[in-house]
Amino acid sequence: MTTICRHLLATLLFLACIAPLLAGRKPNVIIILADDQGTLDVGCYGAKDLTTPNLDKLAQRGVRFTQFYAASAICSASRAGLLTGKTPMAAGVPGNVGLTAEGLPSSEVTIAESMQMAGYKTAHIGKWHLGNHAGTVPNGQGFDYSFGHHVGCIDNYSHFFYWSGPNKHDLFRNNKEVHHPGRFFPDMMVEEATAFIEKNKTEPFFIYFALNLPHYPYQGDKEWLDHYKDLPYPRNLYAAFLSTMDTRIGRLLGAVEEMGLTNNTIVVFQSDHGHSTEERAHFGGGYAGPYRGAKASLFEGGIRVPAIISWPGQLPTNETREQMAVSCDWFPTILDLCGVPQPAHAIDGKSLVDVFKSATASSPHKRFNWQLGKQWVAREGNFKLCHDVNDTTGGRNRKTIKGDHLYDLSKDQNETRDLAKDHPEVVKRLKKQHDAWEKSWK
Repeated sequence: MTTICRHLLATLLFLACIAPLLAGRKPNVIIILADDQGTLDVGCYGAKDLTTPNLDKLAQRGVRFTQFYAASAICSASRAGLLTGKTPMAAGVPGNVGLTAEGLPSSEVTIAESMQMAGYKTAHIGKWHLGNHAGTVPNGQGFDYSFGHHVGCIDNYSHFFYWSGPNKHDLFRNNKEVHHPGRFFPDMMVEEATAFIEKNKTEPFFIYFALNLPHYPYQGDKEWLDHYKDLPYPRNLYAAFLSTMDTRIGRLLGAVEEMGLTNNTIVVFQSDHGHSTEERAHFGGGYAGPYRGAKASLFEGGIRVPAIISWPGQLPTNETREQMAVSCDWFPTILDLCGVPQPAHAIDGKSLVDVFKSATASSPHKRFNWQLGKQWVAREGNFKLCHDVNDTTGGRNRKTIKGDHLYDLSKDQNETRDLAKDHPEVVKRLKKQHDAWEKSWK
């Protein structure tokens, strides 16, 4: 018997063994969260200069959103929105969580806690950035297992916090500091997640796989740096790191497939917000296409993100959805798909199950609100009222667009034609919408 035949036979025997276990079992869930990835920086979103075969394959076997929004334009707030199903303001994380800040209140219920209560084994792998204290680290927020860094970003080889000094080592396993100098952090993430899946493959699991890529520092694989050597700087560095990320996503999903779990695993992918134009990110590298703004801006380029969901045999394949959706929606959507009870408390997210079923279904959101510092946005249908919004499109010449500005996104994706004077009644209505929303969480 050839090696290939033996491998095939072993695979078939394994699948036959676990088939009874999978039958009637709740699906596994893996949420993959990229960090600082531009709105259109995936091949399936039209990027002609990027190689992202694994994300493209995920989109081919799932549903890709073209009008999907992060809960915020910065890291911690966006993560709070995804994990709690609430707007960051309502969740108590309006901005980034620093080294000594409390972080996400322990009183908040995360999706991990809901899944845990439903019998799921839960794991956080990667970036956290929602607190450093006992009640706010991952093990205090519904995760049975945790491996990664607690603050905003690390050097991928030394695992030291990458910011202005003095820096600190930031790598933990279940809240205990561990040291692996020289090991490439994304590789360790794949190893940790694969080991967790192997250990829990006979029971439902939930993994929050929060990458720190393509967030600075740009530390792409040599093969990808060589591949993109002819792209202009800093696009070449960013592209190499993004393809490095895509490779690790491919390895993770390949491990799921090798264990025979693909058809019983829901995979969600999105970026936490738009690409960075900060100095540490070489003032750019990412791409938002026609959309104005980038990370830290509530213009479209800061909050409109790539988003994909796949569940082979259960959800449509190779389809797109144009309805507006928000990262807060993953919480109730995943609970719906997994047959887990919805939380008893109020959340801002809405289930997207009807949207998956039909491309003509209405968006579950007639309106939505964002706030980041002094910036705020009130959205109703295609109208978007922006107040004191930062334009971070160009990293070297950032500016704030003062006052109220109204845009019709169906006709002006660039957000350059201010309609405030033409539609004063819409401005008034959306201001009231913002004021009422603000009162709800203050």
